[in-house]
Amino acid sequence: MNAPHRAAAAAPLPFYQPLADECEVFEAAWHQQLPLLIKGPTGCGKTRFVAHMAARLGLPLFTVSCHDDLSAADLVGRHLIAAGDTQWCDGPLTRAVRAGGICYLDEVVEARKDTTVVLHPLTDDRRILPIERTGEQLAAPPGFMLVVSYNPGYQHVLKTLKPSTRQRFVALAFDFPPPAVELTVLREEGGADEALARRLVALAAQLRRLGGYHLDEAVSTRLLVYAAKLIASGMAARTACRVALVEPLSDEPDTLAALMAVVDTQFGA
Repeated sequence: MNAPHRAAAAAPLPFYQPLADECEVFEAAWHQQLPLLIKGPTGCGKTRFVAHMAARLGLPLFTVSCHDDLSAADLVGRHLIAAGDTQWCDGPLTRAVRAGGICYLDEVVEARKDTTVVLHPLTDDRRILPIERTGEQLAAPPGFMLVVSYNPGYQHVLKTLKPSTRQRFVALAFDFPPPAVELTVLREEGGADEALARRLVALAAQLRRLGGYHLDEAVSTRLLVYAAKLIASGMAARTACRVALVEPLSDEPDTLAALMAVVDTQFGA
C-alpha cells in the first residue's frame, strides 16, 4: 500500500456509491499522471466523487467554482499589497501544483476562454505551470492531478470547451444513478428509511419523465437528499418536496403546479 492510501485509511471517506468503474478509472489516471474531465448533469455526484477520491488517495483537494469573471490570475495568483509591501499570493491552481494535490475546476466551461489556456501546459507531457509574473516555471510533482467538470446540458455556442482543450483529458460521463443506487444514497446521506427512500426515488422518476414544461434541469440526486433530510428532521413530506424538489426547478406558476401535482401522487395533497 502506498503512502496516499495509508493517509486515507486514517479518516473515513466521504460517502460515495460507485456506479461502475469510475473509481478505478480515476485512480489509474492519477497513477499515470493524466488529467481527467467529468461531464454530467447538475447534482449527479461529480463533486462528491472528486472529494471521495481525494480522500481515498490521501491528497489535498483544491476546488474552484468557475464563473464568467474567473481570470487566469484567479487560478495562478497575483501580487497583492500587504503592510505597505507587494507580495505574491498563489492562486488555487498554483497551490495544488506546489502541494502535489488535486485541483478541481467545477463547471470549467463557465470560465473565460482565455483562462483555460493556462491549463494546457499542465495537461500534456510537460506538466508544468509557467508563472509569468514571477518568472517561475513549476514542474507538477507525481501526486498532482487536474480534474475539471461541466454540465453538457448547459452547453451552447458560447459555453463549450475547445477541442484543443477537451482532447487533453481522459473523460468520464456521469448521469443520475439508477434507482437501486439512489435508494442507497438516500438512506446513507439523507437519513431516509427504506419506505421513504423508495417513495422519493419513485417521485424522482416521475418528475424526470415530465416533459413539455421547459425545465432546464431534471430533479437531481442532491435535491432528493435535501428532501430526505428535511423529512427526517420532522418536516411534512409534501412541504419538504415543495421546497427541495419543486421550487428549485422553476419560477413559472403553471410549471410549479404541474410539479406539485406529481408530488401529490406520492405524498398526497
